[in-house]
Amino acid sequence: MIMIGIFGLVDPLRPGIKEAVAQCHKSGINVRMCTGDNLDTAIAISKEAGIISDADLLHNEEGYVCMLGKNFREVVGGIISKVDPETQARTDTVGNKKAFRDVAAKLKVLARSSPEDKYILVTGLKELGKVVAVTGDGTNDAPALNRADVGFAMGITGTDVAKNASDIVLTDDNFCSVLTAIKYGRNIYDSVRKFLVFQITVNVSALFIVFSGALIFADPPLTAVQMLWVNLIMDTFAALALATEPPSMALLDRQPVGRFEKIVNAVMWRNIIGQGIYQIIVLLIILFLGQDLFDLPFTPETPFYANQEWIAANPEFTYMQPTNKCELYTIVFQAFVFMQLFNIINARKLGNNDYNVFESFFNNAYFLVIFVLCFVVQITMVEFGGQAVRAVPLNTEQNLYCLAFGAFSLIWGVVIKLILPPSLFDRFAISDEPMTDAEEANSTVAVFRKSYR
Repeated sequence: MIMIGIFGLVDPLRPGIKEAVAQCHKSGINVRMCTGDNLDTAIAISKEAGIISDADLLHNEEGYVCMLGKNFREVVGGIISKVDPETQARTDTVGNKKAFRDVAAKLKVLARSSPEDKYILVTGLKELGKVVAVTGDGTNDAPALNRADVGFAMGITGTDVAKNASDIVLTDDNFCSVLTAIKYGRNIYDSVRKFLVFQITVNVSALFIVFSGALIFADPPLTAVQMLWVNLIMDTFAALALATEPPSMALLDRQPVGRFEKIVNAVMWRNIIGQGIYQIIVLLIILFLGQDLFDLPFTPETPFYANQEWIAANPEFTYMQPTNKCELYTIVFQAFVFMQLFNIINARKLGNNDYNVFESFFNNAYFLVIFVLCFVVQITMVEFGGQAVRAVPLNTEQNLYCLAFGAFSLIWGVVIKLILPPSLFDRFAISDEPMTDAEEANSTVAVFRKSYR
């Protein structure tokens, strides 16, 4: 007999898959492959994709790096389901948590795996506090996709069942698109944190100055109209400015945020408290010493605008002419808003060693437009708002003082990063416990998703 030839078939990886897996590893994401192929085929494909290396196979004494689905189920003890007799809520747990912890530390390839194996793997990883994402396209993948924190379904080859069970549909069926989702997801998380830093700082200083001013002085330092403008800045414009920051590839070069990590961490508390204290001190100095600093003497009985009674005692005034008191309180308002505008720039950088807050400053046109718009509207309100805003036009020197108070917050931001270690603020925390599975199932997002499907 004469051999004429050997014919072989191979299903090649998509272009860029190996690079995408390498980037996932660099980003702190552990990539595992669950497949129905036999073990040898699964090992060959995972080596080609960069999921495992020859070194992993050399240090596989327990046989946990590459496992068969059957062996995996036996080792971890399968799934144990419990039903709450009152709520009838079902809770699934891994049978042998200790064994699963040992397996999960090394497992990278699961061959001849069934839908139950994938579900066990996702359930066990979530019990260990991991954030789990699952990709799949078949009907059998639906339980794991639904159980995962984030489910990625294939838009072309994926079944309707898989798409309905997932959170994100990849329209090009490409694993590389997962990196895009990760990049945007991290960017959204950072945007929320930036907004929280700015918002809490504004609230700290505004509440203190309004409350203490109302107790110490006869009149509140900021009026209702002025506070409405401040609220518009911190609730609407700041959210648009900080949430529209475009994502960068640098987001993929850091480790992921843990499930139980504080959304407002010690570094953020340092910036919030440091900037809040600075703003409070500046405003109190203006309120207590401003009469001498700006040569604007007045008494507690002085009205903001001259009335008939005031004109009788001060004939040099005309009716509704602003007094020194109105001018000083306008300086307070101007300085307060300018400090918030410059603090938006500080809020752009959340890292412990991010000293350059102007890095990529011109990448976000929305931020620049909103910053300039708020600045122009503030000047317009002070110059032309009059009695409606309780403001009087300021001279050039007074405006420069207010601008200096605001701009110094940038320098102050660098100073507090240099002199205050984040460990001093570890005790500060906001209750941000993650939702349980039952709470997540009844959340607004879950209800909307079900109705949409």
